[in-house]
Amino acid sequence: MEPLIGALLQFVKAHAALAPVVVCALAFGESLAFISLLVPATVVLVGSGGIIRAAGIGFWPVWGGAVLGAILGDWLSYWLGHHYKGSIGRTWPLSRRPELLLRGQAFFEKWGAAGVILGRFFGPLRCIMPLVAGICSMPFVAFQCANVVSAVLWATVILAPGHLAVDWLLG
Repeated sequence: MEPLIGALLQFVKAHAALAPVVVCALAFGESLAFISLLVPATVVLVGSGGIIRAAGIGFWPVWGGAVLGAILGDWLSYWLGHHYKGSIGRTWPLSRRPELLLRGQAFFEKWGAAGVILGRFFGPLRCIMPLVAGICSMPFVAFQCANVVSAVLWATVILAPGHLAVDWLLG
């Protein structure tokens, strides 16, 4: 297993400039309605924190990539919900899982903007809440405030444990 880990770290070191871009793309996909349901990237993002630390790559540029990707994914999901409203529930893959939108709407009605923030941390709600906020015509500025706050918190929670664990394991 050590040769495989060594090869992975050498690859990451050799392409260190791409780390923020790759993490941004993963966070975007993890936050975007439809894509997140098909390709959950949470495990890869959690592991990324440790990989970047072990490869000697700075935390903050990668964290910034995660924040940016999460903000953009939620913004696009909000726009889709705002533009297509309830008809978006008839498109695949949501048409196969209509309960996701219903759960998201119930959560949003109960929690409002706090629901957008909280939803970022709960599996399928992560990509559904921005969509629901758009469907429910949440004011754009209020949505973006919740979006940015949740993205900053989420990126920290998703990357920091792996990053800190490397010090603990090697320390």
